[in-house]
Amino acid sequence: QVQLVESGGGLVQAGGSLRLSCAISGRTFISYVMGWFRQAPGKEREFVAAISRNGGSTYYTDSVKGRFTISRDNAKNTVYLQMNSLKPEDTAVYYCAADRGPYKSGSFGADYWGKGTLVTVSS
Repeated sequence: QVQLVESGGGLVQAGGSLRLSCAISGRTFISYVMGWFRQAPGKEREFVAAISRNGGSTYYTDSVKGRFTISRDNAKNTVYLQMNSLKPEDTAVYYCAADRGPYKSGSFGADYWGKGTLVTVSS
């Protein structure tokens, strides 16, 4: 059974930074394209970022480009989301996801989800 566990959320002031982590267990980590999604209060879940299996390719939603960086450490079975220059509109529950399919920029099909970690950005 595949399990994804996020950590690193919290309360931060606008302009600040946070780093989210997601550890995967149960299957070989490198088998998955990894991604981050978020869901703000009253809104639908939206894609944030994804990274290929070897970490060589990434893509982001436009609203976070230049501020967020996704990375992975295959030796630690962990994917990260470094979030800088945070804005109040980044407030959301952030979810980690794993995709068994091929890496394709602009397309992510989540097969597994974590339970989420809350990020709150105060103005």
